Amino acid sequence: QVQLVESGGGLVQAGGSLRLSCAASGRTISTYDMGWFRQAPGKEREFVATINFSGAYTLYADSVKGRFTASRDSARNTVYLQMSSLKPEDTAVYYCAAGSSASSSWSSYNYWGQGTQVTVSS
Repeated sequence: QVQLVESGGGLVQAGGSLRLSCAASGRTISTYDMGWFRQAPGKEREFVATINFSGAYTLYADSVKGRFTASRDSARNTVYLQMSSLKPEDTAVYYCAAGSSASSSWSSYNYWGQGTQVTVSS
């Protein structure tokens, strides 16, 4: 089993930056592909970014491309989502997930964190 805990969310003004962390425990995530998703109130969960097990491959949603960067630190068993140039429409609960495919589909991920709230004020 893999337990995932997100942190780093908060309130930020438009144009600001945040770095989300997703710390894993229970087993190493070095062999897992990791994804970031978000869910805004009244909306479905949507794909944000994914990074493969080696860190060599990343994929981003068009809405965040060029503003968000996913990375991972195997020594810390942690993945990160650096978010810059934040917009009010980025407001959502952000979730990290671990799975066997670096995919934009939520069904590819087996383990999920509890989420961290990101609120961007205009």
